[in-house]
Amino acid sequence: MKSFTDFDLSNQILKSIQEKDFDKPTEIQERAIPPIIKGKDVIAGSATGSGKTLAFAAGIVENVEPEMGEIQGLVLAPTRELAKQVRDAIDEFSRHHKYNIAIIHGGVPYEPQYRAIKKAEVVVATPGRLLDLIGKNRIDLSNVNTFVLDEADRMLDMGFIDDVEEIMKETPSDKQTIFTSATIRSEVMKLAERYMEDPVDVFAENKVDPDKLEQVYYDIPGHLKLSLLVHLLKEEETELSMVFSNTRRTVEFIERNLKKEGIKAQAIHGGFSQNQRDRAMEKFEAGNVDVLVCTDVAARGLDIDNISHIYNYDIPNDSKQYMHRIGRTARAGEEGKAINILAKDQHDDFRRVLRDNDVSVEKAETPYVESVNVK
Repeated sequence: MKSFTDFDLSNQILKSIQEKDFDKPTEIQERAIPPIIKGKDVIAGSATGSGKTLAFAAGIVENVEPEMGEIQGLVLAPTRELAKQVRDAIDEFSRHHKYNIAIIHGGVPYEPQYRAIKKAEVVVATPGRLLDLIGKNRIDLSNVNTFVLDEADRMLDMGFIDDVEEIMKETPSDKQTIFTSATIRSEVMKLAERYMEDPVDVFAENKVDPDKLEQVYYDIPGHLKLSLLVHLLKEEETELSMVFSNTRRTVEFIERNLKKEGIKAQAIHGGFSQNQRDRAMEKFEAGNVDVLVCTDVAARGLDIDNISHIYNYDIPNDSKQYMHRIGRTARAGEEGKAINILAKDQHDDFRRVLRDNDVSVEKAETPYVESVNVK
């Protein structure tokens, strides 16, 4: 594996990377940073938390000139919390360049954002509020030289495709364009065909380090799944945990009953409004929540540190989602644990997951659990 010093990066950004204690580039960084630094259009596909933000942040930081008073870098993110994460990351990696970075999203007054735009070289935005500003002629995107569509697949899932295209038409045709996505679907490729020139496709497999991630499964009757989950959450030595289910209804069922058992849980699913998502994440980040219960769609774009345990209450319908789920733990050299709770009707799906992903999961001995009174 290469070192960050092997890339054609400025001393300023290398210093920022060193201050973050990043030792070696991740697979997606190793593959994506060189073409991005060369100014090529890039489609980068890898799981959430794999390091895509640093890859495109490097391109923005290296291409933008400070103190120009014009917007040169633009990042579109699907949600407010992801926009904040991207803004913070670019801010950290550009600390020795002293760029002005503005964040644009709904749910807050316009005026502070107007003021921030006037002196910004980089803007991170959600589509809705940015289109509002364009419609009011309050933002000029004619000098953008680097455009990033972050979490492109989720952007399309949320119905932002028309908004994205309207925004892209406001930027120069000769800009560098970067798409990042957890999954590269046909819709993403069609968008790339319309707006990118000879893009470089870079992909990183979501590999599991068996030395860092322990994977187990429990075989248990369906009526005891919740009881086992409660038992494990109380008995396992955890930092933060994520519990995955396939439906909104089950997510709410799990959250309600975990709270009844004295476990600090927070649900998040695709039916949440942006304000509900924000409040949920604020609780999680403030340490008021120990367990995040979510669907795959809701978890997309959430990059949360210190996840020690992943619980699959339901086996995902898409085999690839299993790897996206468990890839949220055992990061940066830390150990993690993925726990699958299997009822009889999920064994076929679980065998498909193991076959498609070529992973080995040990069967764990089911402990004695007290039956939980379901609410």
